[in-house]
Amino acid sequence: MNSPSSFRTGYLAVVGRPNVGKSTLTNRLVGAKVSITSRKAQTTRHRIHGVLTTADSQFVFVDTPGFQKRHRNALNRLMNRSVTQTLADVDVVLFLVEAGRWGVGEQDIVKLLPRDRPVVLVANKVDRLGDRATVLPFLEMVSKEFAFADIVPVSAERGENLDELLKTVAKYLPVAPPVFEADDITDRSERFLAAELLREKVFRNLGEELPYGIAVEIEKFEQEGDLRRIHAAVIVDKPAHKGIVIGKSGELLKRISTDARKDMEALFGGKVWLETWVKVKSGWADDERALRSLGYE
Repeated sequence: MNSPSSFRTGYLAVVGRPNVGKSTLTNRLVGAKVSITSRKAQTTRHRIHGVLTTADSQFVFVDTPGFQKRHRNALNRLMNRSVTQTLADVDVVLFLVEAGRWGVGEQDIVKLLPRDRPVVLVANKVDRLGDRATVLPFLEMVSKEFAFADIVPVSAERGENLDELLKTVAKYLPVAPPVFEADDITDRSERFLAAELLREKVFRNLGEELPYGIAVEIEKFEQEGDLRRIHAAVIVDKPAHKGIVIGKSGELLKRISTDARKDMEALFGGKVWLETWVKVKSGWADDERALRSLGYE
């Protein structure tokens, strides 16, 4: 690492509308799965810190929930509050948009962006544009919407231009010693990450069959050497949803658990024994006490 007098460390908020690729970008930059992904909007519900340490900088990425106005329950109020609090706390903001797409969702977020710290516009999914020649006109148009410190086009999914993004962002980090150890990738506990990985598999396996009234609660997490024993409950909002998650003869829940266990073993670097069941907690998404018990801020 460089000398303490030149090392840079900073917190960076990754914000954008739902399903624009914030978690994919965070995971790519960190080099590990610290934030869950799926094609469903609002997959991310918590502020997730992903840490990347290089020879001269430490980036602490804060992956935030997608800001939206469609739902007005307590869960979505907490998620929107999380976004605004994060914007007030970080050193740099990465505003992620989909290349070629600018609408009401983006305009709503622009109103929240801080004017007193650098905001870097990250145009994601450039690989999905039919004609890449349209990128420059799009960036020129968007640059008039806000005084962005820099604009960087990327493909988080393919890892395109991420080195350039890091190089661009590093110059805005304050000179400061690292906050985390060099090999840390997140400040979240394994218990938290286990719950998130299981929730991801529920979302991925159910598609659009269930609404967002699903959460995961880790009821027991024990470690014996390299073996982790995890007892987890998938929380649903209505009794009718329980059978959907379990599936015929329990096959769907078994597949969800197997997929989650494999990801846990890859992330934790050891064997995982995972027991999963389904519980009904009616109205949990609109009950602040229930949300706090499930780890929502």
